[in-house]
Amino acid sequence: MTQDVNIHTHGRVGHISLNRPKALHALTLDMCHAMSAALTEWEHDDAVEAVILDHAEGRGFCAGGDINLLRESALNDGGVSGREFFHDEYQLNHQLFTYPKPIVAFMDGITMGGGVGIALPAKFRVATENTRFAMPETGIGLFPDVGGGWYLSRLGGRLGQFLALTGARLDGAECLWTGIATHYVPSAMLEELKARIIERPGRIAGILSEPVGTPPEARIEGNALRIAKHFASDNYEDILASLESEIATDENGGAAWAQKERDTLGTKSPQTCKVALRQLATSEKMTDFAENMRMEYRIASRVLTRPDFAEGVRAVIVDKTNDPQWDPPTPEQVTDELIDSIFAPLPENEEWKPLK
Repeated sequence: MTQDVNIHTHGRVGHISLNRPKALHALTLDMCHAMSAALTEWEHDDAVEAVILDHAEGRGFCAGGDINLLRESALNDGGVSGREFFHDEYQLNHQLFTYPKPIVAFMDGITMGGGVGIALPAKFRVATENTRFAMPETGIGLFPDVGGGWYLSRLGGRLGQFLALTGARLDGAECLWTGIATHYVPSAMLEELKARIIERPGRIAGILSEPVGTPPEARIEGNALRIAKHFASDNYEDILASLESEIATDENGGAAWAQKERDTLGTKSPQTCKVALRQLATSEKMTDFAENMRMEYRIASRVLTRPDFAEGVRAVIVDKTNDPQWDPPTPEQVTDELIDSIFAPLPENEEWKPLK
């Protein structure tokens, strides 16, 4: 179906290896379809007991989705092809989340956006010293989709809200500390671990839990209390005001940290920061992952063709000028009515539905 995914079986283990190294294995629609087809086949094959998900070469596990396709769609076809991409990508996300056989995702390298959407549904999520996890979408006028609302809202300590708004990058040790990863191993051991899983797929938990040394210190732990305090509100203006108060008073010596995060937020789309906060607040109350994906598809369908997305991609990815002109330009101008319209149900025949 595509050269960009290598699909094999090794004994009783299915193996999906992303193979688009020049794009850091960013997902295309063909890649999503190929992965989904393999998972469907293996689900009904009693000879396959588990699935390994990794990347073939290069420094990225998966850097995201097909941003170029999405921008072209926003500019040239009213979002039609972009909505098709989101629809089928979200079907893959849901298929992975509900998969009846254990999946081991090796997040060895850049794991962002669409890469998060295929890694976090896995029962076993292995980080290494090379892992760089982030949901940086607010910087290009998008939001943390692919199930991001579900996963981030459940991290606790307002860590998810912090990650969604700032796009902060976590290393492998931080992924383990937050619960984003279930295991941490040195990258030098990955091939050995995969070989052992292939040999004994019924013992994945035991294989991954064997001692492999102590992970480095999780740096984000040192700022956990600050994050919980300043990102406590679901109101974006409250978060900005809390950081600004810390800058002004330097309570407990936190002004430098607060200034850094406030400066970071100043580069993000006010619209999609407010979208992300409502998304996580709503997702946290949900009990059905499909319901979450239905909501995220509604958001994606609207945000795709609003001005901030094409402008954000232009400034950050295409021209690399990092000077996006957001519309609306300030948080105060992003009204509740605008956010309501982004979250509103779609016509019944346009709503997202899972594969099964």
